[in-house]
Amino acid sequence: MNDIAADEITGYVAEVRLALGDIPEATREELLDDLPEHLAEVLAEGAGTLQERLGSPSAYAAELLAAAGLPGSAKPPSPWVTREELRDRVLPWLRVADARVGPVLGYERASQFLVLLRPAWWVLRGYLVAMLLAHLLDGGSAPIGLLPRVGGSDVVALLLLAGCVVGSIWLGRRDLPDKPWPRYALWSGTAVLILISLAGFVGADSSARFAPSFDATYTGNSQYDNIRDVFVYDSQGHLVEDAQLYDQNGAPLQLGGSNCTDPETGESWTSWQRGYPHCPQANPFRSPSPTADPGSEPTATDTPAPAPSLSVPAPSPSAPALSSRPSPSGPR
Repeated sequence: MNDIAADEITGYVAEVRLALGDIPEATREELLDDLPEHLAEVLAEGAGTLQERLGSPSAYAAELLAAAGLPGSAKPPSPWVTREELRDRVLPWLRVADARVGPVLGYERASQFLVLLRPAWWVLRGYLVAMLLAHLLDGGSAPIGLLPRVGGSDVVALLLLAGCVVGSIWLGRRDLPDKPWPRYALWSGTAVLILISLAGFVGADSSARFAPSFDATYTGNSQYDNIRDVFVYDSQGHLVEDAQLYDQNGAPLQLGGSNCTDPETGESWTSWQRGYPHCPQANPFRSPSPTADPGSEPTATDTPAPAPSLSVPAPSPSAPALSSRPSPSGPR
């Protein structure tokens, strides 16, 4: 008998046990004594699940009670599912999934592979707790970075990160408490931490993908207020793409935004360009394509017109000319 069949039998027996109701424990054990062996024989006889072959566990429990001379003693179905019933219903399916996913990962059961990942989870849990604490202590106003900074301090971020990671590893190496409520508190806290972390990850990813628009002077009263993009050309009049702009202190200059509009079709989209120009299609100095029809409008792919070259003024006629040849008359 394979593991999947054994898990199905265990789950079916557990549900039958619950459906037997409040009969004496000795009577319940007597009714369930040979049930696992009988269910194994039923599965070995042909295809189909136990519920398809024998009916629901509650119906099977009613048959057992009737055969034992205890009709009507089965527990009536309740609209509410207790914690024990939920556990007994979910655990068999989890065991089946554990056995089926394991070979895909190269192990007999997936839980064997997950056990190897526990130290990595302890470190990740400490990192997530540090990020959450930093976000709460900083008032949630600062943008999310890779370190749990409080007040913009890197030293505080490293200390907080080290403390949370060490505490998480210490907690992970301890045995789970015997009482149920501390376990439920730990599991509930872990679930909440994962949900909050996923929300923070989605927010950080959105901020990284969609660059906001910045005012050059942040005063709202500048000649750069209406700048939407920047086009950089070299000395030959060629457009330079993915150009980065910095001031004299090495700080990046950010102007314009990431929204582009096709000048011909009017279609708008978000640019993924990290440098300038964000929207190369809006090149203001493009020239008509050599293959374009006369009178047609220039396209976004046309090459820019070369910039005028700078000419060096010729020497003045009055300036003496220098020559390396000796005078014909020679020295006097």
